[in-house]
Amino acid sequence: MVLFTGSLYSGRHEAAKAYAEAAGTKLSDLRVCEDAASFLTDDSSPERLGQIANELAANYDIILYTEVGSGLVPVDEKERTAREAAGRLSILLADEADEVYRVFCGIAKKLK
Repeated sequence: MVLFTGSLYSGRHEAAKAYAEAAGTKLSDLRVCEDAASFLTDDSSPERLGQIANELAANYDIILYTEVGSGLVPVDEKERTAREAAGRLSILLADEADEVYRVFCGIAKKLK
């Protein structure tokens, strides 16, 4: 599995498309998860986050993940908990991934 992470509208989808084309295929021919964070639920236990990461890694070739931890810390406790869960899930996905790319300003930088 290959993970592309970055902020909204950073160019993650375009980077994944270029990655697929460089590998000799089309993005539409691969199993792509467009929004991994949508799999988060109110259960943000380490066990549940591990299950989500394992399921995503097993079922998708490419995962696009929106970074959420670079802004202001939310005042609302529920929002802080959700952001913490999103960050922990991104760590687990990166650990499961064969390759990890961070996309910033349309430029994909290989991290792993």
